[in-house]
Amino acid sequence: MCPVTPENAVDPRYSFPMPMAIRIHALGGPEVLRWENVDVAPPAAGEVQIRHNAIGLNYSDIYYRIGFYTAPLPMILGAEGAGIVEAVGPEVQGIQEGDRVAYAPVHGAYSELRNLPARNAVPIPDWITDEQAAAVMLKGLMARILVRDVHAVGKDQTILVHAAAGGVGTLVCQWAKHLGATVIGTVGSAEKAVFAAAHGCDHPILYRDQDFVGAVRELTGGKGVEVVYDMVGKDVFVRSLDCIRRRGLIVSIGQASGPVAPVDVIALSRKGSLYLTRPGLPDFVPTREALLGASGDLFLAIKAGVLKVEMVRRYALRDAAAAQRDLESRLTTGASILIP
Repeated sequence: MCPVTPENAVDPRYSFPMPMAIRIHALGGPEVLRWENVDVAPPAAGEVQIRHNAIGLNYSDIYYRIGFYTAPLPMILGAEGAGIVEAVGPEVQGIQEGDRVAYAPVHGAYSELRNLPARNAVPIPDWITDEQAAAVMLKGLMARILVRDVHAVGKDQTILVHAAAGGVGTLVCQWAKHLGATVIGTVGSAEKAVFAAAHGCDHPILYRDQDFVGAVRELTGGKGVEVVYDMVGKDVFVRSLDCIRRRGLIVSIGQASGPVAPVDVIALSRKGSLYLTRPGLPDFVPTREALLGASGDLFLAIKAGVLKVEMVRRYALRDAAAAQRDLESRLTTGASILIP
């Protein structure tokens, strides 16, 4: 995609305004997000062109903006969205113009119009809105692999979810509760504690006011939890090791408070022969078949009422900087979306 100016310029090839996108040309704070015209070519072989109706907001978008994750610049942020197929490139099968589809993870979502590989486009079932699909694809697929693949959550297990009122945390809590686990979660405010409790968290802990390690030990009779899902990072990671029972697992997923310091692997042995992993979604859905299977599980969980997908905040796409500021300030709960 190449920039076209001024805003809403009309491409001489067409009779309508050029699509807009949020793009960064340098790393930094939310101020580096620029609302620009972009030129979207016809879809190439194996691609589809989508006009977004809704776009997911994720902390990983911020990681790319600040350079914690790296990608070539300039870059259009965002990794999940939903909308209508406007054009289909050569060699694409099973997708037609007018289909409702969602996708994740494919960078370039902060845009009105975009092309993406058809293999990543998943049909949206009738019982899910475009807004729900955009809000849940990346976070919901991650939640699914966390409770089914990374660790098989089941009955008589107790788990700890950091950021239990966040986008991924809320879904993990609900899914784990459905699978029969007892769910302990940390949150940053009384309001978030209420929200987490309404979404599967049996024991919300206000980690700023209470020692969560002591609380977890008390709630588990001193045994600790089978698994910790850590979306917070620096502020909780080391202490989380003391929450895990012998041969348990800590899953590092995010770093909302900052990156985790280098890990002393001997500490994992001293604290009970613990396991540590950092899962990446592409490694768990490496093929279209795997993506369709995982997304099918996700959509059926929503249909069955296992997962409640609530858009707590909606922002105009051009206001993505404000949305990211709120996310960084931990002002959000559940899912937030951008509307083109």
